[in-house]
Amino acid sequence: MSITKEVKTALIKEYKVHEKDTGSPEVQIAILTERINTLTEHFKVHKKDHSSRRGLLKLVSKRRRLLDYLKKHDNEKYQELLEKLKLRK
Repeated sequence: MSITKEVKTALIKEYKVHEKDTGSPEVQIAILTERINTLTEHFKVHKKDHSSRRGLLKLVSKRRRLLDYLKKHDNEKYQELLEKLKLRK
């Protein structure tokens, strides 16, 4: 399940670091989080959709790697992003 162009544009606008930013770790993590949330809702209805579940696991792993990168390079932005996306307590 993908996200719409409008949602993706809104996420980029909210999390961008500079004016022409579309690929910074913050933006990528926000987009992945939105896709993970939509897939999680999808699985509440379609419990036996195993091929999409594999895709979800890949998305979660990619987000984890990006979060590790951000934590290693800029811990302050990492903490802000976790709070903003409500990923951890």
